[in-house]
Amino acid sequence: MTRKVLVTGASRGIGKAIAAKFQEHGYEAVTPSRQELDLSNDKSIESFVRLHKKEYFDVIVNNAGCNDVHAIEQVTDEELTNMMQVNLIAPIKLLRGLVGAMREQHYGKIVNIASIWAVVSKEGRCVYSATKNGIHGVTNTLAVELAKDNILVNTVCPGFTLTELTRKNNTEKQMEEISAAIPLGRMAEPGEIAEVVYFLGSEQNSYLTGQKITVDGGYTEK
Repeated sequence: MTRKVLVTGASRGIGKAIAAKFQEHGYEAVTPSRQELDLSNDKSIESFVRLHKKEYFDVIVNNAGCNDVHAIEQVTDEELTNMMQVNLIAPIKLLRGLVGAMREQHYGKIVNIASIWAVVSKEGRCVYSATKNGIHGVTNTLAVELAKDNILVNTVCPGFTLTELTRKNNTEKQMEEISAAIPLGRMAEPGEIAEVVYFLGSEQNSYLTGQKITVDGGYTEK
């Protein structure tokens, strides 16, 4: 039987690498486009859940997210609502709708993607850090709640990663400065994050649950 993984936000970057890693190991990867699943829209989430409620996913990876960077006085209501919705409320609603099939199969792995800004923080990250700490709160609770059903739940916190977005948002000089601040002296490749997520979602992981695993080249240890 081919195992199946759902990965949100898999059109680029870390999500794309995660989906590719599972496919490399023979999994069927379901990677909904924004037209199929718009996490900012409750009706879209409800429609997706209704369509897939009876479809059994062995693994669910909540990867999609958004990050607006502003000082607290400049945070708009729209920005606050959107980040809370996409980064925290939508993953909860997806799990609420899809975890029942995992319970029936008495097997499942859930990996929530947070950020180093759920471990340390930085100016302008108030709302983002709140949502990413929040998603680990989901991990904490569900690790306990779902353990009796043989469902393991973990959080991965990527550090600075060489994605299209990183290259777009930073100059060459800025990227060199960021790399110099990382003890390993470089940013992560998306595939390195995907390796950790794959382990947590695979059959190799039989006991690790409820953990916040930071993959950042030592950045948060400084």
